Amino acid sequence: MRSTCALYIDAGYLLAAAATRVTGTSLRSGIHVEYVKLIESLVRTAEKQSGLPLLRVHWYDSARNGVPDARQERIGEIPRVKLRLGRFGMDGEQKGVDLRIGLDLVTHARNDASDVFFLISGDDDLTEAVEESQVHGILVNLLAVPIRDGKPHGVSRHLIRAADDIHTIDGSTIDDAVVKIEQPPVPEDDGPEPAALAPKPGPKPGPPATKTPLDVAVAARHQPEPCREPTEVLAYSSSTGSTGLVMPGYEADVNDDIVDGIVARVLSSFRESATPETILALERDKPSIPRDIDRAMLLDASDALGMYDLDDGVRFRLRARFWEMYNAS
Repeated sequence: MRSTCALYIDAGYLLAAAATRVTGTSLRSGIHVEYVKLIESLVRTAEKQSGLPLLRVHWYDSARNGVPDARQERIGEIPRVKLRLGRFGMDGEQKGVDLRIGLDLVTHARNDASDVFFLISGDDDLTEAVEESQVHGILVNLLAVPIRDGKPHGVSRHLIRAADDIHTIDGSTIDDAVVKIEQPPVPEDDGPEPAALAPKPGPKPGPPATKTPLDVAVAARHQPEPCREPTEVLAYSSSTGSTGLVMPGYEADVNDDIVDGIVARVLSSFRESATPETILALERDKPSIPRDIDRAMLLDASDALGMYDLDDGVRFRLRARFWEMYNAS
């Protein structure tokens, strides 16, 4: 058999990192992606780095009950792209995606499916799968999305140490395929036609003009403060239509500017990309926070604070602050 390379893409990481590069937050609903263009550019990167033709792209994502939506169906129809789906758990977190990636890496390595594997992910949980694949003589390289300063975004140090090499994807390939969504203003007369409500990609933004949560976090790390041990009390309390409260004993000792910066950017991205129907749904479901918004805040906080697992104090504080800032704006 001829030598080949294979590409394993954690869509959650790729799209969240691309959204962070383009909008300043990992909220995936804030971006429009041209998937064919993006995947083709990633294939060219893998083939150039390895000097080998591509065997196949493996695309890993979550779906409700493991059933692909229309977008995922289209991705699965792209030539040489294998769609691999996990599911969403009751808490809104994705389930089974990391397991599928890890099992595929090890199984394909044992079967000598390709000579070089390229993994687009930053997840620490894949470290053991990478090392097991290497035992079978496979080169496993990481491809990371660069932030504006060119450094890899959100890749675990353990995963970097385990991999044979790490390369950053050319930022221009991300910028060409991923654009920020901006809703057109709603007229004050009889209202827009239904077609005008659809998200439309806006112009590609340049580097953020203000400090991002990551910038604030870097400065804050020079004066670290110990976190209090949470007590066994109700951590988050709210009633429908009212502002959520972080209860005593769960106040996290985290710089206020970091929390406010994270929430402000997620909220801004949501407002710029949300349709009137999405905003009505958010208002209707108070005090619940939509799964994608909650995930984006937690992921941004994890990156900004350099914490793989956020404690409950930080989690509840972010959620409470979201409603405070939403109601105030």
